[in-house]
Amino acid sequence: MKTIIKLYVPLLLSGLTLIAGCTKDFEKINTDPTSVGQEQYNPNFLLSTAQLNYTGSIDFAYETWRGNLIYASTMMQGMSSVIGYWAGDKYMLNEGYTAAYWEKAYPDQVKYAADLVEFTKGKTQYNNVHQMGRIWKALIFERLTDLYGDIPYFDAGRGYYTANLYPKYDAQQAIYTDLLKEVDEASTALNASGDKVTGDLVFAGDIAKWKRFGNSLMLRMAMRLTKADATLAQTYINKAVGKTMTGDADNALFKHDTNGARVTQNRNAQVLLGDGGQENYYTRWSSTFINYLKTNNDPRLGKVAVTKLYLTDGTKDQNPAFVTNPAVQKGMPNGKDLSGIAGRDVRQDPSYTDFTDYSSPNPGMLKRDGNTFILTYAETELLWAEAAQRYGIGGSAATHYNAGVTSAMTYLSQYDPSMTISGTDAAAYLTAHPYVAANGLEMIGTQYWAHTITMLDFYEAWSNWRRTGIPALVPIVYPNTNTGGSIPRRFPYPLFEGVTNAVNYKAASAAVPGGDKLVGKVWWDK
Repeated sequence: MKTIIKLYVPLLLSGLTLIAGCTKDFEKINTDPTSVGQEQYNPNFLLSTAQLNYTGSIDFAYETWRGNLIYASTMMQGMSSVIGYWAGDKYMLNEGYTAAYWEKAYPDQVKYAADLVEFTKGKTQYNNVHQMGRIWKALIFERLTDLYGDIPYFDAGRGYYTANLYPKYDAQQAIYTDLLKEVDEASTALNASGDKVTGDLVFAGDIAKWKRFGNSLMLRMAMRLTKADATLAQTYINKAVGKTMTGDADNALFKHDTNGARVTQNRNAQVLLGDGGQENYYTRWSSTFINYLKTNNDPRLGKVAVTKLYLTDGTKDQNPAFVTNPAVQKGMPNGKDLSGIAGRDVRQDPSYTDFTDYSSPNPGMLKRDGNTFILTYAETELLWAEAAQRYGIGGSAATHYNAGVTSAMTYLSQYDPSMTISGTDAAAYLTAHPYVAANGLEMIGTQYWAHTITMLDFYEAWSNWRRTGIPALVPIVYPNTNTGGSIPRRFPYPLFEGVTNAVNYKAASAAVPGGDKLVGKVWWDK
């Protein structure tokens, strides 16, 4: 992992912060701050940086803390928190928090991926790194548009090349159409006999794995459109048949290294270990998630959840004798606080005995040098199960479902060997809970929700839930929410866009179905 630092530091110093899309600092970012030509730089450095930054900002888990955890994790009832500033748990709007992903993604992710694609375009000696850049850029923009809807896309990150410092907001429908095209073309164009990619920190330049990753991403993107454009969805689902991930070894993950200091830490771990506050003590697995695992006698319960992890109020020192016994795991209800008000204070809830009795994520999931999961075989197989059930594409829904659920259990060993679930235990679970076509979409969607929660990819859990409405989560009851008591559907646009990109921002805000609010909807959310 020292390689990351060797690649990352020179890149920061190189002056390649010259291409961004849309951020409050975009004039600085879209202007070439150095007279050194790009030809002096190896494009592999750009790929490394784009990959690292996708796992979380170098600015103390900035958007991971605010977007993935404070908002998405609690809205999806994967996590629960009684910390006052965890606005997502109560459907409150903190405009700085909902803007955080946009604020960091454009300068920290988009600019490097966009520059990589532009710099290597048409250069045969860089074909493979160019195609990887296209796929990674699409991955970045998929999440951005899923969170906000219409966003700057076609002109974003290209200010240095086009002199357009005020990119317009593109319609999500057009964005998704192009994303699918880009990933399809790039995955096909990857060539095992071509240039060796040295800056790939996810698959170490393995072309076969990149092809499967690209096609799995294309499947996920296509499935996002099942209710918005079923024809386009099926076109690309068919293109992915037989080309996606084949097992846990294909999982796209980023391995962090504490030797890299703060910039290489696992950002979810950094927050949940309490580096910035008391998340370690007052943020727990949600009762919705834990109850689902308990009700179904799910073997994941004894691996992902522990009690008695912290024994003293507010301490950051973990108890090495934490308890993994599934029988005692207990999630904390969402929509609670420490106000002292009856009906709201969690300490007056019937479930409360002591904070140490609420379940925390297993320490194996919260290692600073652990893995950030990006896209998994389990997700892919569950999406194939849905494609088979919904459209009759790709084989047997039951076969894909069984493979997806099995992988959703066995992949946990990639967090830590102590979290291993055997194939035998997974098979026993499936025997007890066989796939039933009549309830197929509900079973698939619920398993996808549970799996993305264990991945700590709450962004993806939220996106798939908005698309499917599965599982049927019960909204919290709390006074004066910003949504009228409904679960939020999108992040509003950042207010700073009204100053830095005013005309385009105004037009995009006016076009949001339901308004530029937490209750507004993105195009594919039908």
